[in-house]
Amino acid sequence: MSQSTIKPKKGIGLSTQIFLGLILGIIFGYLFPEYGKALKPVGDVFIRMIKMIVVPLVFSSLIMGIAGTGDFKKLGRLGAKSIIWFEIATTFALIVGLFVVNVLQPGVGVTISGGAGGAAADAAKKTIDHMAMIINLVPTNVVDAMARQDMLQIITFSVFFGVAAAAIGSKGRPVIDLAISVAEIMFKFTHYVMMLAPIGIFGSIAYTVGTYGLGMLLPLGKLILSLYLALILFLAIVLVGASLVVRVNFFHVLRALKEPLILAFSTAASEAALPIAMEKLEKFGVPKHIVTFVLPLGYTFNLDGSTLYSALAVVFISQVYGIPFPLETQIIMLITLMLSTKGIAAVPGASLIVIAGTAAAFGLPVEGVAIILGVDRVLDMARTACNVCGNCVASVVVARWEKELPDESLQVAYAQSYEE
Repeated sequence: MSQSTIKPKKGIGLSTQIFLGLILGIIFGYLFPEYGKALKPVGDVFIRMIKMIVVPLVFSSLIMGIAGTGDFKKLGRLGAKSIIWFEIATTFALIVGLFVVNVLQPGVGVTISGGAGGAAADAAKKTIDHMAMIINLVPTNVVDAMARQDMLQIITFSVFFGVAAAAIGSKGRPVIDLAISVAEIMFKFTHYVMMLAPIGIFGSIAYTVGTYGLGMLLPLGKLILSLYLALILFLAIVLVGASLVVRVNFFHVLRALKEPLILAFSTAASEAALPIAMEKLEKFGVPKHIVTFVLPLGYTFNLDGSTLYSALAVVFISQVYGIPFPLETQIIMLITLMLSTKGIAAVPGASLIVIAGTAAAFGLPVEGVAIILGVDRVLDMARTACNVCGNCVASVVVARWEKELPDESLQVAYAQSYEE
């Protein structure tokens, strides 16, 4: 047999290693809770390593993509198409959330107990000022914005910087070349950090299970199942719908994105999955300038999982307290959430604030938020993975809409997804 026909044996893939880290972390945290709690620094260090990649990667990639495009009308078109898709997806998310919570009624029969009322009351006092949020799109100090990892301000600065760099022609070329080099270095950096992902996820999950225990899931098991079912149903509808509209088999896309999705689920941090998601989408064939524009934008305006959860949680509170919440009121709430959930990624504890504020606005007891705080980490894992998946789907949809992901590239991408 010739040497060329001998295929090297492949070891365990990174996605499999990450999944094993997740399962082993659950087992370890359950069997040895005290040791599991002690592993918190392991998970924290890994997430911090991922987060330190995000800002230079997004900044350099956006400049590279915008300057490389050179067509500013096209840039505006990308933004418009992205926002249209975001609005369609989040509307479906709200509808699915309301459908599932009304059919399964997870709040019926739940025993009301105190314990976290203070946190709920504090959340109700806070409001999300959307006018201030619009003003804050523009940073007064880009270094400060980068230090705080304010993604929307970083995107705003990067867009203007990239447009200006392209507009001055050859004089801006050295800066663009530098951005290209920085982006490539950060992708290699991501590769090194991801080698530690199984260990980091093991520590993070062991801490979560060791701290809260699996017993916390039982009283609110129906709520957890309802949210997970709603998210799966939403993704199925969006994936099938997008497949029919843009003629892409999104189940191949999911196969290609398994690593960032498992990472997002395990860490409950969207930022942790951003660098590897960008890399996988580019490998799938989505042009770099689309990935670097749509994905960061979606992290602010296209939080499908969080939006769905907000609608489901508010109706859940009404069911817990036995307060009538008719369909016409739910539709008004849906319209309210369509507006109030935009841009909430930049606000700490935003989902809690939105749920508490919406509950108060519709005459529901804000104390009901305290009931779900105990299992919020488990709920957050699922909605974070959904957020990441929704934004990756948006990138592929916009690429097809722009006719920059031809059928020939898709066939190659499908073949590669099976090889990995």
